[in-house]
Amino acid sequence: MRTVDSLDELKELAGSELGLTEWMIVSQERINQFAAATGDHQWIHLDSERARRESPYGTTIAHGFLTLAFISDFVRQSVEIRGLKMTINYGLNRVRFPSAVRADSRVRGRVTLQSVKGLPEGVEATYVVSVESEGSGKPACVAEWVVRYYA
Repeated sequence: MRTVDSLDELKELAGSELGLTEWMIVSQERINQFAAATGDHQWIHLDSERARRESPYGTTIAHGFLTLAFISDFVRQSVEIRGLKMTINYGLNRVRFPSAVRADSRVRGRVTLQSVKGLPEGVEATYVVSVESEGSGKPACVAEWVVRYYA
């Protein structure tokens, strides 16, 4: 994890990779919990027998939005910004899901600080987070995430 003592110091890191997180398991239990929370009960996420028979993945897969939800934790694991009063999730510029995350596989995040622009009383940071799935040649998710920091 990289520690940043000020928003000015964060600006100096624009364009650099901040970190690569540890691997984490995306369990079937977590996929089930996400389905329950969101109401997305599609069989490809929950029915392992049917997925084994009919899915091109041979097993159940995580929801794309579950995979996307990991990016905030991956950024937190990559950089600590000290002295903040408030952090706001400002949204996403672009999101793609180039490959699926199979149940019980491992993922990690590669975090790059794409840009930082000044705001009154803070900054707007844009991160590019690539969610890598172990053994896959393509990322599971690539997202540009915009966060506003206020000191």
